[in-house]
Amino acid sequence: MIVDWDDAYANGPHIDGAESYPALWTSRAASYRTELGDRAELDIAYGDGARQRFDLFRPAGVPAGLALFVHGGYWKAFDKNTWSHLARGAVENGWAVALPSYTLAPEARLTDMTEEIARALAAAAERVDGPVNLAGHSAGGHLVTRMLCRNAPLGKNLRARMRQVVSISGLHDLRPLLKLEMNQVLRLDDAEAVMESPALQYPVEGARLTCWVGADERPEFLRQNDLLANIWTGLGAETKAVRVPDKHHFNVIADLEDRDSALTQSFIDAGV
Repeated sequence: MIVDWDDAYANGPHIDGAESYPALWTSRAASYRTELGDRAELDIAYGDGARQRFDLFRPAGVPAGLALFVHGGYWKAFDKNTWSHLARGAVENGWAVALPSYTLAPEARLTDMTEEIARALAAAAERVDGPVNLAGHSAGGHLVTRMLCRNAPLGKNLRARMRQVVSISGLHDLRPLLKLEMNQVLRLDDAEAVMESPALQYPVEGARLTCWVGADERPEFLRQNDLLANIWTGLGAETKAVRVPDKHHFNVIADLEDRDSALTQSFIDAGV
């Protein structure tokens, strides 16, 4: 039985050296943008809001497709500039990678963020032909799985191009967050928690989903990972649940920098 819900969803206090990760991510992201040079198209607008911008990182040749990565931060922290380096693996496999920022809580509600990610995805897909794959980490895992729900605000043509979604350490049932002190910022209520929980929605026909988590993550993240894969399998989706040994919430995403890693290969899997 969970008594301390805030601790159940706290990652940093349970990771050695957690405080060093944001600076490391920011440094690696900036270096990658510099390395890519004019193949990095920065701050492309998908709306009028200050944070409604995405970066697009292109491969050397014609892209095999579009891969979009959505960052985490509990819907209230970070932006696209912290994560550019996570495009490396997919770009080196010939994919164009889009990384959007989105309006954070408390300025935006989660419903607003879902709509913004749909708009960012549509804008990026207009610039890149071929299949469309998505991945997201933590809160970003929630937002990309929302794109696979029947009630996602996506057009029919864009939905038809989607091949694979990878939720990395994603949160898929938001109802437990109603118990957290953090909800004073998120402002979730019962109705929005249900509407925005992929585990409580129906997947689109033909959905392909991989739920990916570090085996050393908090028990609630392990449960949330397996939960969606289990439920959506029963609703006709093709799902996988993966637990990676010796990975925690902050380093599980690092494999996206490696073109040959299993995580990168899952991200760019266009199916048949």
